[in-house]
Amino acid sequence: MKSVIGLMTVFSYSWAFSPGPHAAIGLPSRVVISSKLSVDSVHDVIANSERNDNYSGIQSPNRRSFLVKVSQVSLVVSGVQPSNAGIDPSSLKSLPVEGDTSGAATRLRQIESSNGPRPEDSKDIAFEVLPSGASYREYREGKGDATAQPGSKVAVEMTIRCRSFATSNEPGGLKYFSTMEDTEFNELAWTIGDGQLPPELEEGIMGMRKGAVRRIELPSTIVYSARKLGTLPLPSDKNKDGRRRFDNLFKTDATLMFEVLVTRIK
Repeated sequence: MKSVIGLMTVFSYSWAFSPGPHAAIGLPSRVVISSKLSVDSVHDVIANSERNDNYSGIQSPNRRSFLVKVSQVSLVVSGVQPSNAGIDPSSLKSLPVEGDTSGAATRLRQIESSNGPRPEDSKDIAFEVLPSGASYREYREGKGDATAQPGSKVAVEMTIRCRSFATSNEPGGLKYFSTMEDTEFNELAWTIGDGQLPPELEEGIMGMRKGAVRRIELPSTIVYSARKLGTLPLPSDKNKDGRRRFDNLFKTDATLMFEVLVTRIK
């Protein structure tokens, strides 16, 4: 058998797996084994091998032995189907993101609608300007019949960013306040119109439903006025970075970006 193998130049052999448990674990559906043997030589080799085996009285799987002994065999895997090993990729979205100190990845998951991100969310669409001078853009409409109106009792998760302190990692601006870091229960709760928050911000919240997400921008003039009236949410004592950014904010353009997620409406 060894003597005839050296005469071979090109050979190709294909073997298809039958459906079975291999498919469940992502094994290839087709494996092609090739070596430098000629087609004509293959027939001669098999015929000689059969004669030799019959002569010696040894019953052996000729073709199988031949394939095992062929030199310079290469495996070319084709038709491999991706396998998730029984894991639902969508369930991974609920896992925390390691190193997400800015909360950006978490916020992006919240901005996604129930059917996934909307195509327009990735576009640079101008904010809608309100009569007060505030502007907003809605990223998720929310659900339910109740909407934020004057006199509504609402609770929100909120992040406030200083637009003047934008970076490549946080193009919306560095945050000086977030309900996650600066409140006990990760929310702000108040009655719309009670004077706790700037009325221009409340105008941007009007019409939001539970689960809705908006970005609301207050220009510098409104922010300066709100500071004098004491209606801006302030960072907690432990949030030293936020306190420093808030103090430095009024040395430059004080435009603020409010990221608002409505959690309750009554």
